[in-house]
Amino acid sequence: MSWVIAIFLVFLLAAGSFFIVVGSLGMVKLSEFFKRLHAPTKASTLGVGCVLLASVGYHWLAETDPQPRELLITAFLFITAPIGAHLMAKAALSLHMAERPAQPGSEPVGEGRGPDADA
Repeated sequence: MSWVIAIFLVFLLAAGSFFIVVGSLGMVKLSEFFKRLHAPTKASTLGVGCVLLASVGYHWLAETDPQPRELLITAFLFITAPIGAHLMAKAALSLHMAERPAQPGSEPVGEGRGPDADA
């Protein structure tokens, strides 16, 4: 029975790592502020949450004392990450960031001028 739990913990760690990597790539590759805000917020909540739940499961499987700080970190992250993203989005909306022109030298991905753009 413990191998089933161990496989589940490996799945949680793999899923958490996947979400963290996808969120990091989204932060780098996405063009607009609101898209860049959305990707890491979702990914950090799911990714770090999965890793912390796997850590709690490991301590339970190893029959060591469970660490309450892991549960507190998970709860704190699940509460604060969406609220922080919401406040940043509200601030960006009040500054009308969606209507501002792009900064020089920072073309959005996929909207650059190709060699046959003038043809």
